[in-house]
Amino acid sequence: MTFLRRTLVAAAAAATLTASFSALAQDIKPRLIRFGYGLNEASNQGRAAKVFADAVEKASGGKMKVRAIGAAALGPDTQMQQALIGGAQEMMVGSTATLVGITKEMALWDTPFLISNAKEADTLLDGPIGEKIKDKLQEKGLVGLVYWENGFRNLTNSKRPVTKVEDLDGIKLRVMQNNVFLNSFKTLGANAIPMAFSELFGALETKTVDGQENPYNTILSSKFYEVQKYLTVTNHVYSPWIVLVSKKWWDTLSQTEQKILTDAAKTSRDFERKDTREEASRAMADLKSKGMLVNELSPLEAERMRSKLTGVYAQVATEVGMDLWNETQKELARIRGTK
Repeated sequence: MTFLRRTLVAAAAAATLTASFSALAQDIKPRLIRFGYGLNEASNQGRAAKVFADAVEKASGGKMKVRAIGAAALGPDTQMQQALIGGAQEMMVGSTATLVGITKEMALWDTPFLISNAKEADTLLDGPIGEKIKDKLQEKGLVGLVYWENGFRNLTNSKRPVTKVEDLDGIKLRVMQNNVFLNSFKTLGANAIPMAFSELFGALETKTVDGQENPYNTILSSKFYEVQKYLTVTNHVYSPWIVLVSKKWWDTLSQTEQKILTDAAKTSRDFERKDTREEASRAMADLKSKGMLVNELSPLEAERMRSKLTGVYAQVATEVGMDLWNETQKELARIRGTK
């Protein structure tokens, strides 16, 4: 073999080897998943996002990597939802309440005083009712994996204690961009103002709004105690979060990859609910220690609120459909052990 020929053979072999390594590198390049959420990294949402990311990386052997991006850096829930629908973002976790404009059945979870305790919440959300509502998302370009817990919502404000319905009169109350929340608090006498969560702290600080309503954990992690004096324990709505995937992106995944994400989502759900409930049990004492004045709405006043909201219940039933409304009431009766 001549020197020239040996050189050409060696060059061809090197080129082949380089191409092989290049193809191999391409094969093992991890699939990057942007997972957006609204709260900060130190919150219950942030902790659960990390559990999800770790579970995905472990189960995929590093072939799938989740980049959890908090503090609404990818935008508020509504903006992230549209990014998922368009395929510009892969995943997020956010409030079911901001999905109502996309999937009307999500309004069921906004019903005031629908759910009484954690057991009812878990059974309803993880059972046939929750699954039926989740499945509706696929028609709109989203895939719902699991429900996380945001928690029972309570009122805070900077003006006065709320001990009776009349105390809400005239209070400028930030609510989610959702008609059930808007109508509920207008019916109860508040000046309900829809606003993205990412704008809320500044609005409370400048007194653009007087108050807001969220679970203890969010009140604590978002430091609302710095700009709110009064907290009223109302437990007026059980509020879930939902882990969402872009359907456009989901459909490009293999069944194995889809299963990895689904299993990791369930792992994160179980962690998140336990973590959120443990934190909520401590949060009240923390909020008191930080200077908030806390009072509990009496059962009588809670019943007065319910009696004023019959029109809202009718609105929700109409919006989600009477069949779903009746199925939900039947399932709740079963969970509660009544006929």
